[in-house]
Amino acid sequence: MKRRMIRMLALLLCLLTPLSALGGEVLPPREYDFSHKAYMTYDSETLKYRIETFKIKWVRSYLVKLWMQDPARQIRKATAEWKQDIQLPSDMAKKIPDCALAINGSGYVSPVYPWIPENYPGTNPDYYYTPLGSLTITDGEIFRNLEGVPYYGLTLEEDGLHMYVGEDNENVLAADPTQTWSFYVECPMQLNGEILTPKDWAFAGRSARRTVIGRMDANNYLILSVTNEDETIGLSLHSVNNFFRKYFPDLEWLYNLDGGPSSALLARKQGKPRMRRVAGGRAKDADSMAFIELPAE
Repeated sequence: MKRRMIRMLALLLCLLTPLSALGGEVLPPREYDFSHKAYMTYDSETLKYRIETFKIKWVRSYLVKLWMQDPARQIRKATAEWKQDIQLPSDMAKKIPDCALAINGSGYVSPVYPWIPENYPGTNPDYYYTPLGSLTITDGEIFRNLEGVPYYGLTLEEDGLHMYVGEDNENVLAADPTQTWSFYVECPMQLNGEILTPKDWAFAGRSARRTVIGRMDANNYLILSVTNEDETIGLSLHSVNNFFRKYFPDLEWLYNLDGGPSSALLARKQGKPRMRRVAGGRAKDADSMAFIELPAE
């Protein structure tokens, strides 16, 4: 009888425990010393975010403090048609049911900006309208795997987002990622307190609109959207690095997604059906990153 009661209690515990907790501890929403005026908030049992607006060196910026109960199931990738076209982030976000927050994604190759790395095989047209990066995965399907070309970018795995810096593709694939987002090889910005952005990289020294995402822990992330509002031209990646080093020194990693005209920050008010443009979002991109509430079982 005692054993039977123990088994029943164990079964009840499994039923009441979130799936994310079965794979590890669900960390609570972070509290930060850095705090500014809230532009928009979203607060549910499985998804919480607070968008704060402020200025960095007179440049209008938005910081998203994001918490998800199970990032592996709450982060989605929306894409344009492979090798066909690019799309507005708002149109891609519509492909994600119950999307509550969305940002731009990977940098891409186009006939207008045809540059590709020298170590990529093939010619420029082979890469038009596709993301940069040696590995491209969408919803578990591998669209590109360039043999011998290291991977620099983000992946979505069982325990959330990860950043890779010059990793062999086979090692990345061994982690069984369902999604990838990538840009230039220099776009990993920080890792465990170390700044990775090359000081002499001209792209990093130019002021521009930016979308930068960082991981605090498995459940907490930060997204910085730098705009060109108020007649400014944005910030350099070096200035962005200094901002995070000053206010969020315990970041696990920090990564620069596609920026410039492609920058986008879209959000949905809780209980409302339509996404709202917070910043950017007026230029097309190859893919985007979206965030949803934990789907019901």
